Amino acid sequence: MQYWLMKSEPDEFSIHDLKNRPGKTEAWNGVRNYQARNHIRDGMKAGDLAFFYHSSCEIPGIAGTMQILDKACPDPTALDKLSKYFDPGSDPANPRWYLVEVKFKKQFRRIITLTELREHRTLQEMNLLKKGSRLSVMPVTKKQWDYILGLE
Repeated sequence: MQYWLMKSEPDEFSIHDLKNRPGKTEAWNGVRNYQARNHIRDGMKAGDLAFFYHSSCEIPGIAGTMQILDKACPDPTALDKLSKYFDPGSDPANPRWYLVEVKFKKQFRRIITLTELREHRTLQEMNLLKKGSRLSVMPVTKKQWDYILGLE
């Protein structure tokens, strides 16, 4: 089992949206960064767990948890000319972008804010807290995962 942190802007898609989807599942699409794509395509497996992180908002932070339901598959939004995630360089024979299906697990009673995460020495090495880190999908260690769950 591996652990992840996945970012979404809550004005676009929030943990509340995931919780209210039929079956509490959604395709995590629209990732357009190669390193984040590699985490999805090459690292994520069915059963992995992820923090749902609200980003680019007034109070960024971890809002809850979700589970990866299956291995990655090509992201069809890359080929959809009407999608804001359309990529004219994408080739259906050689997919560039991938997605995973996620399922809501838990909404935290409160947002564990980025500011709060920075205050904990145990989390100093967390990718999210490293200077210049802007990835929307990143690994989290088991130790970091357990520690953050203890903050909730």
